[in-house]
Amino acid sequence: MNKSSHFIDLSLLKTHAAFRAVFIARFISIVALGMLAVAVPVQIQQMTHSPLLVGLAVTLAASGMFIGLLTGGVLADRYERKKLILFARSTCGLGFVALAVNATLPEPSLIAVYLLGFWDGFFGAIGVTALLAATPALVGRENIMQAGAITMLTVRFGSILSPAIAGLVIAHGGVVWNYGLTAFGTLLTVLTLLKLPQLPPPPQPREHPLKSLAAGVQFLFASPIVGMVALIGALVTLASAVRVLYPALAPHWSVTANQLGMLYAAVPLGAAIGAFTSGKLKHAARPGQLVLGSAVAAFVALGLFSLMPNLPLALLCLVAFGYFSAINNLVQYAMIQLLTPDHLLGRINGLWTAQNVTGDAIGAAMIGAMGSWLLPPQAAAVFGFTAALLGVLMWLVMGRLRRYHPPAPELAEQAS
Repeated sequence: MNKSSHFIDLSLLKTHAAFRAVFIARFISIVALGMLAVAVPVQIQQMTHSPLLVGLAVTLAASGMFIGLLTGGVLADRYERKKLILFARSTCGLGFVALAVNATLPEPSLIAVYLLGFWDGFFGAIGVTALLAATPALVGRENIMQAGAITMLTVRFGSILSPAIAGLVIAHGGVVWNYGLTAFGTLLTVLTLLKLPQLPPPPQPREHPLKSLAAGVQFLFASPIVGMVALIGALVTLASAVRVLYPALAPHWSVTANQLGMLYAAVPLGAAIGAFTSGKLKHAARPGQLVLGSAVAAFVALGLFSLMPNLPLALLCLVAFGYFSAINNLVQYAMIQLLTPDHLLGRINGLWTAQNVTGDAIGAAMIGAMGSWLLPPQAAAVFGFTAALLGVLMWLVMGRLRRYHPPAPELAEQAS
């Protein structure tokens, strides 16, 4: 038996060919989607010179993603998941091709950019939900924490690389080349995912989609552990929106425009460290305590962030916030996958991911409003310490989650 390590275990990429295919496809997809996220705002800004219209495109894409996550959750529990994943990715690719064609026109259509942004957000979310629902079958429930850590690293590194690549491509070839490379990247992901085995959903009654979605919501309330984990995750996601205050906080430490990027990079750096050093998480004796404790630690780091006397200490707090948020997210992910029955995996994953999307947007609005009422450092500190207080209250109230300790052999079979 291999001795466990503090560092991430990448052996799944060697032993599970299907997961290796997913890893490659997901990395290419993250880079491609990151490039798209840069190209669309750049194109609209060039066409309209209106930040408001740029923001509208982002809102429409996020709306498409939210609806797609809920829809995809229902579809992933009804239809063969491999076909659903391939259909969603292929449909996204057609949207990217259409964006490239539109960008070559003498007068590109702004309406087309908006509609295609919604299109790609919707179908991209369906593919993500189906893939999340299929992951336990690809790696085994006993390896779900390990798979989650590898996925997190993939997302973090892809998110760091994609804006840099997009900037270079746009600078030298314009948005047409950016869209074209995004479409080509999507083609590569489809070809890679063809290697997946068949992933049929478990049998279940045919019912109205809204009733099916409601069954997923009811499960969250009927399963206290999963519901409490999702609630904590929502609060952590709200807190991550503190980045909206970075520009306003810059004068607090006399941060230059060049240094501002360090603030944005600090949380992803901490998250990458958390994923890279997550080797022993799957052996945690009290995963519920880990979810609660990491949330409180993340909130305290956030509260201290804006009170630091200089930039290096502030960055250290953000790295700590990213680290504890990553630990929290990994344990959340594993517990939700392990404790959700297979016939509900699509809907629960869709609801959980949709909560992350909406939580970030709501948190940005809340922190932005506080930043207009208080000084930016005060707003960040009040938000962080208020969240920490809520975290402590949840620690005291959520005794069932705090005491949760499933036997190791049963943990992988709870939702089978």
